[in-house]
Amino acid sequence: MLDLVRGSFTAPGFACFTDLLTGWVLGPGRRTITRMLTVGDPEGRRAHDAYHRLVRTGQWSMSALWRVLATHIVAVLVPAGLVTVDCDDTLFHRDGRKVEGAGVFRDAVRSTVRKVVYARGLNLVVLTVRVRAPGGGCPLGLPVNMRLHRKGGATTVALASQMMTELAGWLPDRSFAMCADGAYASLAGADRPRTTLTSRRRPDAALSAPAPPRTGRRGRPAKTGARLPPPPQLAATATNWTAVEVEERGRTVRRLIWFRQVLWYTVDPDHLVRLVIVRDPTGTQPDDFFISTDMTASGAAIASRYAGRWSIEVTFRDTKQHLGGEQPQSWRGAGPEPPPRSHSGCTPRSGAGICPATAPDAAGYPDPGTPPRAAPAFSTHSPHSAKRFGYTELQPCQAPLSRQAKP
Repeated sequence: MLDLVRGSFTAPGFACFTDLLTGWVLGPGRRTITRMLTVGDPEGRRAHDAYHRLVRTGQWSMSALWRVLATHIVAVLVPAGLVTVDCDDTLFHRDGRKVEGAGVFRDAVRSTVRKVVYARGLNLVVLTVRVRAPGGGCPLGLPVNMRLHRKGGATTVALASQMMTELAGWLPDRSFAMCADGAYASLAGADRPRTTLTSRRRPDAALSAPAPPRTGRRGRPAKTGARLPPPPQLAATATNWTAVEVEERGRTVRRLIWFRQVLWYTVDPDHLVRLVIVRDPTGTQPDDFFISTDMTASGAAIASRYAGRWSIEVTFRDTKQHLGGEQPQSWRGAGPEPPPRSHSGCTPRSGAGICPATAPDAAGYPDPGTPPRAAPAFSTHSPHSAKRFGYTELQPCQAPLSRQAKP
């Protein structure tokens, strides 16, 4: 897999990237760059600031990495047929004042129906490809694209549309079935190539019957049919329910399906969408209401397709709890800011003038980083950082003669 992304980096950048990736996978504790270096580069073959420069100003493109990853995942794990893609946004908690792109957003994990909880962090819009594990069970969601939602910037819906268009451009010979929650239901009217959308119905969606045929009379023909009652009322009066088997999180359950074609004029005035109502025959769960732009799929297929969207929620949980997705940090802008001691393992004073260890050039490591530079005399090893990281990464600087003890 690393050979596939080699062309997205320069030779020195790829060497730093492999070290960071090794430290990410094997390193214990928080995945900060300083901590990852203790595993990825314990001998100090290059200066630690070379790794910070790679993240901050390195010659590499995140879009190029996503493209390599997406094409490889689809080619190997979804070699034929429809590619099912899930989209959602999540909040990575980062409360620092200088975190680039951070803001106050709704925390979906801690919010409830009656209480909305807000938190500071990075709001990421993520696109995952849904794949089937060989052993069965709940499907897996593998990330293939991501965007950062900033306050005052493009909306999450617009970012999702951009990513989906980009993914379709990377795979020009494949068709896609996109699934997203009700916040992205308006994508039903977006013009995305070879892509259908399945989503929950928005609570404020104004649905109507299809436009009646033209009568031949003078005047503008009607563009919409009669306004339909809210879907809960449609479900209460609906008949001819169909009993089907729906796949939910790797298991098969019995459900009742009722669907019809409707027009969501405010989103897409030119095309019909399919309204699907799913009912639990035991009455344990409330009715679910979905819309889909896939007019050829059955009601059971649409219900199963949306139920599989849970894989992206599992991906978010695993990324935060097991892979340390909220932990990495690096310098911002043109230079470093003193990091909090709890994250970097050293106080701002002791970390301000540390001399990095630089090893000579070796095979496979074309750029060991910047050479050791002069530092203030008071820049010495912090006992706290020495206990946590050892003396292989941070080297103490020698004090000048004026501060050395006189004989």
